[in-house]
Amino acid sequence: MYDPKSSKATEFIDHNEVLDTLEYARKNAKNVALIDSILAKARERTGLTHREAMVLLDCELEDKNEEIFSLARQIKQDFYGNRIVMFAPLYLSNHCVNGCLYCPYHQKNKHISRKKLTQEEIVREVTALQDMGHKRLALEAGEHPTMNPIEYILESIGTIYSIKHRNGAIRRVNVNIAATTVENYAKLREAGIGTYILFQETYHRKSYEQLHPTGPKHDYAWHTEAMDRAMTGGIDDVGLGVLFGLELYRYEFAALLMHAEHLEAAHGVGPHTISVPRIRAAEDIDPEQFANGISDDQFAKIVACVRISVPYTGMIVSTRESKECRERVLDLGISQISGGSRTSVGGYYEPEAEDDNSTQFDVNDNRSLDEVIGWLMELGHIPSFCTACYREGRTGDRFMALCKSGKILNCCHPNALMTLKEYLMDYASPHTLELGNALIENEIHHVPNLKIRALVAEHLTAIQHGDRDFRL
Repeated sequence: MYDPKSSKATEFIDHNEVLDTLEYARKNAKNVALIDSILAKARERTGLTHREAMVLLDCELEDKNEEIFSLARQIKQDFYGNRIVMFAPLYLSNHCVNGCLYCPYHQKNKHISRKKLTQEEIVREVTALQDMGHKRLALEAGEHPTMNPIEYILESIGTIYSIKHRNGAIRRVNVNIAATTVENYAKLREAGIGTYILFQETYHRKSYEQLHPTGPKHDYAWHTEAMDRAMTGGIDDVGLGVLFGLELYRYEFAALLMHAEHLEAAHGVGPHTISVPRIRAAEDIDPEQFANGISDDQFAKIVACVRISVPYTGMIVSTRESKECRERVLDLGISQISGGSRTSVGGYYEPEAEDDNSTQFDVNDNRSLDEVIGWLMELGHIPSFCTACYREGRTGDRFMALCKSGKILNCCHPNALMTLKEYLMDYASPHTLELGNALIENEIHHVPNLKIRALVAEHLTAIQHGDRDFRL
């Protein structure tokens, strides 16, 4: 039944193929010759199949695991350098008709405060985000046909793009809303979204249906085939993800990579991003009821093996994870993180109270955006607020072609420096400003093309004197 080109969820995520893959990897966890051959293929930077990746994830040989982590670091550097893209989630509404057992937004939860932002409240939220320095948002909303219809989402996107406050502007809105129709995806594209993101939660069909007992999300095929409809609707960039802890992580890992293979086989372009969230506590939700949690060591291995398997794909880790955990996985493959996040509706304009029960999950990294920016630079990373690829049309297969060839670095590194300079001039604390100026002075010498280097130096001077929004 397994067919990566099929449009049917049960064929491109074939249950028996997943089980066969897990068994194959288990039997070869100490097969040195096979592991060496997979690592040799991985060094070519063209990616791995889900079976090959599963063997590496299951590898029990300490010296080979060190090679896996080392290779993940090298590939991350080759494709994304030391840049880390910054974003923040913006929760529009927590009204929802689904019965998801792991989410406090589920319809039967009578303890949570239900909220929906008006357009005026969105202006306040976005203004607060702009005052922090954010340029890229991930829009979040529960699934509710009357409270959160597509018209509300589209109007909210238009409002967000219209807000210009001091030197602030949201240059790209990514959208994480429920699976919808081809027609609605086309409307989202016309509204100018960046990436459409949808977490599968779990690829195990039986578990999926048990965890989603009521509501439209109960339909496994409708949800799992959403990315195909999004691409049919003209959205070039889509983002995958599973919620680790709902089902056994080995199953999820194999199926996640099968989904990436399907997008490549069926549409000619793989996922723009892969997210790796772990289940966290929230109102009415105790993560201990799900017995499939993964340790920090397992989490780090998953990140490394995803990076090796789909080297061109951006990887996202949110403030669900602690500072210590995020620091560990940055070098192993993560290319995007959130900072200063609020997971409640309206939490940026009015700071979340300790007893706020409208949050979707507990945040483990509560630092401000400025603190996160300073921390990244102390670790040698370049915090980037760049949105140039979206705005220059470098999306979908065009982005992937540049990324796979390594040529994207000629744009991304300079753009990261220029958007960081904007942040430093407009929002940074004195300490962060000092760190950032020193970092930029050092990093500009790493721009290989001398003409581009001179142009970037010219733009940096212009930013220093008040100009904004340069991009290559």
